[in-house]
Amino acid sequence: MMTPHVHDLDGCAPAPLAHYLKALGVMRLVAEQADSEARGWWEGERFRLLTRLDSDELERFFLEQYQPTPLASPWNKGSGYFYPNDPGLSPVEKSTAHRFAPLRDGVKDGRLLLGELEKADRDVRSIKSEVKGKEDKAQKQILKESKEYKERLARAERKFKSLKTDLIPRIRLMWRGPHREWMDAAMVLLDDGTPKFPALLGTGGNDGRLDFTNNFFQRLNEVFDLNNADGHPRPFAKSWFAAALWGSATLGCQHGNAVGQYLPGMAGGANSGNGPDADSLLNPADFLLMLEGVILFNVNTTRRLGASHGSSRAAAPFVVGAQGAGYASAADSDESSRGEQWMPLWSQPMTLGELRHLLAEGRAQIGAKAVREPLDMARAITRLGVARGITAFQRYGYIERNGQSNLAVPLGRFSVPEQVVPYTACLDDLSAWLPRLRLDARDTKTRKAPHRLKLVEHRLTEAIFAVVQHPNEAACWQAILLALADVEATLVSGTQHRCGFIPRLRPEWIHAADDGSPEVRLAVSFALQASQLRRQGKIPVDSVRRHWLAAKNQETAAVMAGRSGMDDAIALVERRLIEAGQKGQRRLPLVAARRAAAGLSDLAALVSGEVDLDRTLALARAFMAIDGQAWAAAPQPPQSPGITNWPDDAWLAIRLAMLPWPLPDGRCIHVDPAIVRRLASGDAASAVELALRRLRAAGLRPTVRMGMASLQTARLWAAALAFPISRNTAKYMVRRLDPNTIQS
Repeated sequence: MMTPHVHDLDGCAPAPLAHYLKALGVMRLVAEQADSEARGWWEGERFRLLTRLDSDELERFFLEQYQPTPLASPWNKGSGYFYPNDPGLSPVEKSTAHRFAPLRDGVKDGRLLLGELEKADRDVRSIKSEVKGKEDKAQKQILKESKEYKERLARAERKFKSLKTDLIPRIRLMWRGPHREWMDAAMVLLDDGTPKFPALLGTGGNDGRLDFTNNFFQRLNEVFDLNNADGHPRPFAKSWFAAALWGSATLGCQHGNAVGQYLPGMAGGANSGNGPDADSLLNPADFLLMLEGVILFNVNTTRRLGASHGSSRAAAPFVVGAQGAGYASAADSDESSRGEQWMPLWSQPMTLGELRHLLAEGRAQIGAKAVREPLDMARAITRLGVARGITAFQRYGYIERNGQSNLAVPLGRFSVPEQVVPYTACLDDLSAWLPRLRLDARDTKTRKAPHRLKLVEHRLTEAIFAVVQHPNEAACWQAILLALADVEATLVSGTQHRCGFIPRLRPEWIHAADDGSPEVRLAVSFALQASQLRRQGKIPVDSVRRHWLAAKNQETAAVMAGRSGMDDAIALVERRLIEAGQKGQRRLPLVAARRAAAGLSDLAALVSGEVDLDRTLALARAFMAIDGQAWAAAPQPPQSPGITNWPDDAWLAIRLAMLPWPLPDGRCIHVDPAIVRRLASGDAASAVELALRRLRAAGLRPTVRMGMASLQTARLWAAALAFPISRNTAKYMVRRLDPNTIQS
């Protein structure tokens, strides 16, 4: 029995993309050509390989036994099939080593299908050469502008394009074997025969003028002596493969060779060296192993559910649209049509067959809906758990950088939670609303969206990205709620929008955001209160949300502006007193929802200035979207510390004078709206005097005789009236102010 060896491949890391793909290439080649029982997995920032080959045998395998996969792209002009003595194809065709036989067969199969296409290409080049043959610039211009020349060139190009379009379906029909695997990774044919290309391989195996297959053949010729009968490695080959596998330093890396999108740090260009500009730097073995790994990412066709005309798209494993959010350098310009790809990292040893199955299944869904955007992908990750052994995803965006070059830019690591966090289901409440909001915020057609809406939408997206990575942190959930409140404030300010306001939220949002602070508890009591409760005192009727988001024909009721927490709280109290007076009622119709009344300790902190009232009201505006009936059926109040502190007795007198219902013993304390007006103007002494007069008229004998407070404190006392109390709390207040009273 062979002794297994575990190799730490320090040259194979999750980032950049070239090194990730290189790890998969190493695993695929070893499993297919040397050890079918080989297994691989990720640990930290390296790939680990379990195989019967020791380190020397592993290096010898790549140097002496490795059979390169025939990567043939005859549909690309830059692949070399259309040019005699091509530097990439010709050495491969002339090679004699047995292990390069699949390469020669792939090139041969590619040439067999060209025929007319090569002739059509020669015709196009022949017509264009007529212009190049003219020495006089004026004659060149006359020829290029002539009608006869344009018509001949157009006919030749149309014929070439037509033959090229027919070529791809014929290749797909006739090809079998390893070179077909490359085609399946490079493109997919839709129902009408139109090819679609995954961003991982550019546009069918090339990126601009860089053809991946031709460069693959060129790198092979640099690593191996293709003219040798055994395909011996060249002098630097051992050092190159050692660097590719073990991450060791190496000499002989090449300058100026094409790197492609996979290795942004080595692509050269501005600021990539000691001087203002620098050439690319490439280890040829990295390039070979990288493309060997790409083959595992086969594509197929998926239909967008609900899309018009049953349109289809090319789907590669874990590919979503681009979104400029969730990473430090995010910008709108990053949202290219190439999208993003999230590469899985797994922690348990996996065979090649298991890896193929994982990537073949590489579709993320939320419920029955396939994800389309990175934000949805991040949400889907939080629901995976570790059942499949995936511990994280490395996010890559195919983004324009360095001028017009498209590069695979690492956009961060998203960890898979060890267990599904129940709170993440709360984000489902926003699923249908978020895409509509994004369309409104990025309205480039009518350009009616204000810049502020775009900013707050971006901040909301960033907050959701943060919460899917830290679902147990209340601060992250609060950041979402605050961003939602800002979005609504922007929409309320008069912005034309189609998305609507915050949709109905489930009560679990409160538990998710509960950090034990008085701000959260007070925000809940403020947001869920109403004018009354029905069905055995459970379901709120006439919630306060209409004072923030006015219903049609009730614009005058919207008295909350969303700028100052204190002003909004006072405005709510004053408006409710006006409405009660219009109905002939002498009460403050603000009744706490079931198990959502404000506690005495929190009210004490509020009236003493220890509570951030602006934050409290911002959270409350978001909590107003909580489903009242769902709360009534199963309230989930935040944790409360109980009574640890009491508000000032003078304020207790004011609070008792502003109740929405009679005392438990039946005594009614008729509300005097002047109390709130005096407090709002800063006159606490007069407000306390009026409140005591109301209490005495109801038969109470409070021990407090007067009250004094600064202008700011007086206004805080008025704002505190917007936070409803329970009947039991009112009973405690009566006992404190009038110990001799008897209550039922």
